[in-house]
Amino acid sequence: MHVLIIDREEKTRLFLSKYLQKHQCHITSVESGVSALEHLKKMSFDLVLSEMQIDEVKGVDFYKYLKIKAPNTPLVLMLPEGSDPLTQKDLQNLADDSISKPLQKSAMQVLISLINSKKKPLAPLIAKSPAMKEILTIIKKIASSNANVFISGESGTGKEIIATYLHHFSTRANKPFIKVNCAALPETLIESEFFGHEKGAFTGALSTRKGRFELADQGTLLLDEISEIPPSLQAKLLRATQEQEFERLGGMSSIQVDVRFISTSNRNINDAIQKKEFREDLFYRLNVVPIEIPPLRKRPEDILPLANYFLTKHSPKKEKKFSPKAKEKLTKYSWPGNVRQLSNVIEYAIALDLSEEIQAEHLHLTKILDNKNFIDKDLTLGEVEKRHIQKILIHHENNRQKTANALGISVRTLRNKLSLYNH
Repeated sequence: MHVLIIDREEKTRLFLSKYLQKHQCHITSVESGVSALEHLKKMSFDLVLSEMQIDEVKGVDFYKYLKIKAPNTPLVLMLPEGSDPLTQKDLQNLADDSISKPLQKSAMQVLISLINSKKKPLAPLIAKSPAMKEILTIIKKIASSNANVFISGESGTGKEIIATYLHHFSTRANKPFIKVNCAALPETLIESEFFGHEKGAFTGALSTRKGRFELADQGTLLLDEISEIPPSLQAKLLRATQEQEFERLGGMSSIQVDVRFISTSNRNINDAIQKKEFREDLFYRLNVVPIEIPPLRKRPEDILPLANYFLTKHSPKKEKKFSPKAKEKLTKYSWPGNVRQLSNVIEYAIALDLSEEIQAEHLHLTKILDNKNFIDKDLTLGEVEKRHIQKILIHHENNRQKTANALGISVRTLRNKLSLYNH
């Protein structure tokens, strides 16, 4: 669980960080609303723990932004000593819970109870197809080992779910499971995010900070979209994965860790190696046990079981079902965005709430890819892709995260393509 702590007092931030890390939480700690906003723009959090007043961005405005940016992220307010919660109605209406300063044992128990209640249950691994059944067998065989695993597959196939199962069934299950999306981290910050930094290592490094490697000690580190790591960092990453040793940015002493690495990539890693974009020796170090997840179109037996699962997940209070024609449409579609796209399509159909039975016309599928008879001899493949991406972007009102999810690509890939189109 990733927790964002916002408090002007360094003493409070350090106390909360140490306490929550003992409960397997990954901590990002900042002293101002400005810094908090910057982090919220770059990544998502499972919980935000904040002092009552955020002066730099006018308090209530910050919390309203949080609820717009991350409506499902719980917010816990730390109330000043002696304050009356009822006098802070604007903020209280936005908060999910509150605790009072000074932080006593009872307040921390409330916080841990909330964290435990928000921990996500293990998503089911639906394996009706022979290919997925084989992957499930592999997981059971290798989960208890310490071997590094490399999971490949198109975007949206469920690589993170496989990684989660590997950790869950391993001997490290009760230790940290730290995830880092390599594609989402700016190149200027990625080294600090991985290895941490010492106080004063660079402008803005006001305190020592642990990186993801250190936080994952004794547990598992998921390197999501590892192929997006810049070449300049790959040599240091190779040493860290091979020797289980590294130095914080600006540090002089080596830090030893015991970490199991699970890596994922939606790219053809051999092409990246041939183009000198990814080190071959690093790949061999991470690719001790390879797992390749086939795209959804190559495992049609999983489509309807997955569709029924998402139907229940997205509509827990209403019983809905698919009509025969809807089932036929689901199984005949090629699903370029894989399982992620299937989830989004069903969630959209449920949101329309047109009837108890979802009809074929309720399933919003991309027609240009769904129509096998579509031919335009004047369009290049690149132009078809460009127009398709632009249509999906418009459909999602220029929301890049939702567009990337619908297309089954990373936000970085989408950004690069849009930048190319604008030239």
